[in-house]
Amino acid sequence: MIPLALNPSRLNLALAGAGASALRRLRGLRAAGAQRLSVFSTDPAILDAAGEAGLNRLPRPDEVAGWHVLWMVGLEPAQYRPLAEAARAANVLVNVEDVPEFCDFNSVAEIRRGDFLLTISTGGQAPGLAGALRRRLEACFPESWAARVKEIAALRQGWQAEHVPMPEAARRIDDIVEQSCWLSCPKSK
Repeated sequence: MIPLALNPSRLNLALAGAGASALRRLRGLRAAGAQRLSVFSTDPAILDAAGEAGLNRLPRPDEVAGWHVLWMVGLEPAQYRPLAEAARAANVLVNVEDVPEFCDFNSVAEIRRGDFLLTISTGGQAPGLAGALRRRLEACFPESWAARVKEIAALRQGWQAEHVPMPEAARRIDDIVEQSCWLSCPKSK
């Protein structure tokens, strides 16, 4: 696996699916900042959550060439196979949830706190374990991490203006993290 963090403002994304897992994926994509997102579903809950991005149908294979990434969730093989094949032929990255042979990438378990993003992956082999780890780590990285990232970013910007060398800036950040006890984690139950 090659870990990446994609900038959704530069990508055309699509989601096709139904059910609670597809709704969870839609919410995750929106939380990640996906704006150029097409959502295909016949599921009223997904269409309602998708708003103007929602289309009350599945995509056609001839539509996939306009996307960079396609997620499919809760579809039957007869529905996802032609779409996955068309996506691959058009060099579109595709993920069919829980069908590894149709996945060019695996979605990760994530903890999102503003610009802070912590991801956990088992390479698609044990998604339940990744979820369990995410739930444990959420307590270690509370919402206050969003403000912490902004604080360090502001300091870093000032240090750059002062031409502080990167190794010195890294040392200063380490000192702040240590002195502020930011990496203390609550004990497990």
